[in-house]
Amino acid sequence: MDYQYTPATPSGALALEQNRVLRNTYMLLALTMIPTMIGAFVGMSMNFSFMATSPIISSLLMFGAMIGTMFVVSALRNSVWGVVALLGFTFLAGLFLGPILQFALQLRNGGQLIGMAAAGTGIIFGSLATLATVSKRDFSFMGKFLFIGLILLIVAALANLFFQIPALALTISAVAVLLFSAYILFDVSRIVHGGETNYVMATMALYLDIYNLFVNLLQLLMAFAGERD
Repeated sequence: MDYQYTPATPSGALALEQNRVLRNTYMLLALTMIPTMIGAFVGMSMNFSFMATSPIISSLLMFGAMIGTMFVVSALRNSVWGVVALLGFTFLAGLFLGPILQFALQLRNGGQLIGMAAAGTGIIFGSLATLATVSKRDFSFMGKFLFIGLILLIVAALANLFFQIPALALTISAVAVLLFSAYILFDVSRIVHGGETNYVMATMALYLDIYNLFVNLLQLLMAFAGERD
């Protein structure tokens, strides 16, 4: 029998590269959950009482530490040290989950709420990531609107550090759930359509989407379904 060799087309090679980036991103994303959980367990055993006396300063310091570590990951993204820095960043992010997890576990149904927030985050991520992967639509057009929304959300969150308005905090959390859900769609779509080819940066983007989605879902669940003694 005669077999003919058909060389890979540029579009076929591009599709293979995009699939490779997506596969490596998901593998690294799964790996980041390990230092996150370790950091969370360490954070739950730490004393964060200083946050009650200086909530503004401590929140700004934590925010600054996260941003600084993200810049380190970005600077090292093209080497193996980028993966190491990313894992260090996710450990730090897990550590900073300590205060909200401690607060949640003070509720009678705190463990259940944490499980619900984790399950909800997984369902939302799985559904939107699948949609972005199987859909032929490119969602990169959302980038500008999402970035503006993110800036407004950060400004509102920083402002509420001073005003401490419960209704505003709940509104911020609700908007954040919608915003970071949309960011999952956007970030996965960028990988699928070749807008992001560095799997370290792709992983960090998706990790931040998942992290913020979980935190804000948990805050909403504690506010509306938390059972206090």
